[in-house]
Amino acid sequence: MFSSSFPTLRLRRLRFEPAIRRLVRETILSPDRFILPLFVRSGEGIRQAIPSMPDHFQLSIDQLVAEAEQAVSLGLGGIILFGIPETKDSIGSDAMSETGIIARAVRAVKESVGNKLLVMTDLCFCEYTDHGHCGVLHEKPDGSYDVDNDATLENLLRQGLIHARAGADILAPSGMMDGMVRVLRSGLDREGFSSLPIMSYAAKYASAFYGPFREAAESSPKFGDRRSYQMDPASATGQAVREVQLDLAEGADMIMVKPALAYLDIVRLVRDRFEGVPIAAYNVSGEYSMVKAAAEKGWIDEKAIVLESMTAITRAGANIILTYWAKKLAQWL
Repeated sequence: MFSSSFPTLRLRRLRFEPAIRRLVRETILSPDRFILPLFVRSGEGIRQAIPSMPDHFQLSIDQLVAEAEQAVSLGLGGIILFGIPETKDSIGSDAMSETGIIARAVRAVKESVGNKLLVMTDLCFCEYTDHGHCGVLHEKPDGSYDVDNDATLENLLRQGLIHARAGADILAPSGMMDGMVRVLRSGLDREGFSSLPIMSYAAKYASAFYGPFREAAESSPKFGDRRSYQMDPASATGQAVREVQLDLAEGADMIMVKPALAYLDIVRLVRDRFEGVPIAAYNVSGEYSMVKAAAEKGWIDEKAIVLESMTAITRAGANIILTYWAKKLAQWL
């Protein structure tokens, strides 16, 4: 332990000059650690504004390619794609089609930028089903409906293989189905994709912060909610540890905590328990939109708030941050 005290010990010495502050920083932000979420739909020349998410758009594939090229020029770590199909049905057939929106989008981006940019794909069905839930529904004895976990796993593998064949660099299953990583890993290995990493949404909470995303992805559930499969925000932190343990045991290569800012305690817990495992945190749509709204009112300094928030997420233990500010961050940094 240090025995010195004031006036011998002055901690302000390490803060007095900007160059010294930079020298002794532990938490350093870098554009190559940011992943940009993008929303893609059919058509051409489409750049449809998302009202609740200023500066973000639903993009046709040609516009998506232009965004991917810009992401390369900014030095971003990658992009993650969310699809909005032309038609939806009860099982989300578009997600399991070689000509589906995401399969076409991945091929187009890869044809343009090749290996200069990581292309990650979200594996889920809420954007593709007409009921807005994350898998196949089954009717319960009381007449209500819930997601059939095991039937959904079969479709999730079909979706994952479609994305793998299209050229995705990382698959990110987000539906919080039990066994989803095991089914994906074994299926991918069997089909010759043993080197394709899985980033599992291992600790994904049933959060109120997802509202703007549901507008952007047109994925709001038509009835009920997703609390029977996403985690309860008030659950014991040990449940998050168990989810992460299981996904790692099933073959996950990277782990995600979602949302980020409201769950920094979970990010830190996962970092402390699973040293050496890459940890991602998703700075979600609600966290983005609140800051944008306050900044537009002139109540806060957007750049300062965002940089401080990203520093907090990184300091908590995230190696990778999915954020709608990815492009802005690259420019600011």
